[in-house]
Amino acid sequence: MCKENSRYNIYSRHLIKKFGQKVYKLPVNLPGTCPNRDGTLGYGGCIFCDEQGSGFDALPNKLSVTEQLRQNKEYFRQRFNANKYIAYFQAFTNTYLPPEQFAANIKCAAAEDDIVGISVSTRPDCISEEYLDILSQVQADKNIDINIELGLQTVNYHTLQKINRGHTLAEFIDAVLRIHRRNFEICTHLILNLPWDNMHDVIENAKIISALGIQYVKLHSLYIVRGTQLGNMYERGEIKLITLEQYVRRIITFLEYLDPNTVIQRLVGKGPRSEVLFCNWDTSWWKIKTELERLLEAEDTWQGKKFSYLNGNALSRAWPTAKN
Repeated sequence: MCKENSRYNIYSRHLIKKFGQKVYKLPVNLPGTCPNRDGTLGYGGCIFCDEQGSGFDALPNKLSVTEQLRQNKEYFRQRFNANKYIAYFQAFTNTYLPPEQFAANIKCAAAEDDIVGISVSTRPDCISEEYLDILSQVQADKNIDINIELGLQTVNYHTLQKINRGHTLAEFIDAVLRIHRRNFEICTHLILNLPWDNMHDVIENAKIISALGIQYVKLHSLYIVRGTQLGNMYERGEIKLITLEQYVRRIITFLEYLDPNTVIQRLVGKGPRSEVLFCNWDTSWWKIKTELERLLEAEDTWQGKKFSYLNGNALSRAWPTAKN
């Protein structure tokens, strides 16, 4: 079973072990776009993405990096008595910028004394050696923890095409290998209830994340926003979504096949407060999480229970006493 007698590897506990106390993420929301919005790879972005690019729960993007960090720090200090933070570059594709602008953003966050980590959200096809050089230099100068969040959503490359990601699984693998060589940790974003995926895809998501040695996973339940391409498809009845019970079952199966050392940053996402056509089956995210944890306990299952497919699995089945 996972550490600390938990049924899965909980992010908040991981941060306490890593930094010696609770650490809070401060979202940074900057004006931006991505290559399948501006015509480099395509137009319109992912079919589920709205105009805010996932920055709906952050401060206005007209504010500077410094101002956003300081306003958010004040909020977390007053509410949680917090004093250590991770600057989280959240919305859009944060490496899809001229190198000098990207460097300025990262250095600005690293200059804050109580920032112990920087998390950069981006796309697999927007990772290059030049931008990794910038992160490596900032890490060396400031002795600060840096991790990179890669939006993948699914390992099913047919579904990636349907949702207009603009990249396939190959670009994700390339990005992971390059980031690993720099010793930065990686968080991968996945959506387990995309209409074109099934339980086989859920299991393969877990297997590939585990085989690539990815340290963190963030699960998002699909939300549908009015006016997006997916929203139009939903209103026309062209897609069918799984039930809440089926979604919880997918999370359990995903966890069972996932490396027990992988840290779970999120199990259930949430959408913007307005213009949402579908989000979490009209159920609070914490209720979904509570039901998931209840079932894990009731069924006596846990993260990594079925993590036995690497290191020559066929050999261990054929000759159980052999050392693989």
